[in-house]
Amino acid sequence: MSPNAQGALLALLAFAIYATHDVVVKFLGADYQAIQIIFFAGLLSFPLATTMLMSDRTDGHLRPRHPWWTALRMVSTVITGVSAFYAFSVLPLAQTYAILFAAPLLITLLAIPLLGEKVGLRRGLAVLVGLAGVMIVLRPGAEPLSLGHAAALAAAVFSSLASVIVRKIGAEERSVVLLLYPMMANFVVLGLALPFVYKPMPVVHLGMLGIIALFSFVAMLLIIMAYRRAEAVIVAPMQYSQMIWAAIYGYLIFDETPDGYTLLGAAVIIASGIYIVLREGRAKVSENRPVLESRSRPETGTTPRISLLLRRREIAERNEG
Repeated sequence: MSPNAQGALLALLAFAIYATHDVVVKFLGADYQAIQIIFFAGLLSFPLATTMLMSDRTDGHLRPRHPWWTALRMVSTVITGVSAFYAFSVLPLAQTYAILFAAPLLITLLAIPLLGEKVGLRRGLAVLVGLAGVMIVLRPGAEPLSLGHAAALAAAVFSSLASVIVRKIGAEERSVVLLLYPMMANFVVLGLALPFVYKPMPVVHLGMLGIIALFSFVAMLLIIMAYRRAEAVIVAPMQYSQMIWAAIYGYLIFDETPDGYTLLGAAVIIASGIYIVLREGRAKVSENRPVLESRSRPETGTTPRISLLLRRREIAERNEG
């Protein structure tokens, strides 16, 4: 089996695990606030993430060189996590994914002012078509828009902003700084908010929190393995397989059947996202490759960012060589 095929299969497995992770989030979201779910899931995953962070052998301190960009990314991460978990709790799975899949379009737009990215006519049209797909899913005026729809849009926007900030300051900041601060922000901010929303959890639900932490961590490791075996243009589009799992899980578990508008809009968004990924993968098309280099699902702060873990390992290997 070729390395690209291995990477694709690993990515498909990872995103199947992520989709199952989101099902557990939706289950718990029926009884608990997103703040409580993220806080305890992050707390349970913290030892695993800390072990990875402790392996950083590069010299330096933990003070960010770009404190304001770091602070904005921390805020973006907290908003993304709470918004995404809330959206999964209240919206159909397929509809949530369809809106979150707008992230590559938003990353492309944000990269223009923040990274100086030059977006040509083809990628520009792909962004416009993809945003039209978002409007098809939302159908403003035809269907009532809820707080859940606003949360999914917020998750897509702030996740994209966090990704672009990493591209902007990542070359100058230590990976451990970029990895640690969002996790600490979630722990502190959500910990302060927790007393206002806390509900006691039975052992079964605590176990489900453990499943969220474990599945997120395992899927992250599989994605890292996929990117180390295959080209980014092969691995990145595999995320859209989550829509298949959303349709299956939604139908079998939550009695959800995506309507025609959701499926049409999702198809338009996915096609636009794949086109942008393929265009970025071509030589001399994109200087920064902001979508291809993001390599992560929307950030929740419960696990380290995949692109940073990959970069840190590459740096360590160069230093050892």
